[in-house]
Amino acid sequence: MPKDLHELPKLRDGLSYLYVERARILQDGQSIALWDKEGRTPVPAAALGVLMLGPGCSITHAAVRALVENGCSIVWLGEHGVRCYAQGTGETRSARHILHQAELLCNDATRMQVVWRMYEYRFGYRLDDDLTLNQIRGMEGARMRDVYAEEARRTGVNWQGRSYDVADWNRGDPLNRALSAANACLNGVCHAAIVSGGYSPAMGFIHTGRQLSFVYDIADLYKAEITIPLAFETVAESEEHVEVRVRLRCRDHFRQHRLLQRLLPDIDALLDIPTEGDVSVEESDPTGEFGVHLWRKLWEEVKRK
Repeated sequence: MPKDLHELPKLRDGLSYLYVERARILQDGQSIALWDKEGRTPVPAAALGVLMLGPGCSITHAAVRALVENGCSIVWLGEHGVRCYAQGTGETRSARHILHQAELLCNDATRMQVVWRMYEYRFGYRLDDDLTLNQIRGMEGARMRDVYAEEARRTGVNWQGRSYDVADWNRGDPLNRALSAANACLNGVCHAAIVSGGYSPAMGFIHTGRQLSFVYDIADLYKAEITIPLAFETVAESEEHVEVRVRLRCRDHFRQHRLLQRLLPDIDALLDIPTEGDVSVEESDPTGEFGVHLWRKLWEEVKRK
């Protein structure tokens, strides 16, 4: 089956994200422009992965259409990006990936295989098959404590533990605010990749019960590598305006280290997505009837119970 050309190119080859506050977004030709107190700023929608709209933003219907037609996801965020209120869809039209994701999630054995692969990705090595999930979670907790401690030693920033109050943002210390802002950027980019790849952001394997559970699963793979070091480095330089500065640092890091080129291949590998040669003619049926076998299997399981 030929590759769906709507899935990857614009996401992996474009800019990662743009975070905007207190601006009006309008259509500008085939793209968009931002209007704020500084005036007009054109934005190349075709090269943008996700537009993150913070407080004080308004956007026209025509601008939304221009973004969607260019494969740009839209996420509406709360102040400082610590809440996600809504999101738009990407440009992938096939349901093959989301059906595969649902099939893995609905079977305890296959779900655990995905969870295992996610933890192995975090650790960077093959885990002992004799370990229990609780033991792995304990190891992950110890690994993260070591990551924070090492970054504190490396940067000289005092680390008092992860703590913040969504209802009172300013009560958090600069480091916790920097970590939250950096993680919000990472969540947004992961969200855009998940939707653009035709997956569900809600169907998580480790995290469950939230509309962004799978986003948190994927973002957790990169925090020790990306957002935690960037947050510590930002605060080490200065404790002023850490949210804005860490967002800019994340943007540059995502682009320089080509995070968008990694995300979908990593997700495909974690979910063991069949390669092009492994996809049967039946599964490429444009009517979408290839997914019926999943519901038949689930119905058979229900009847057996």
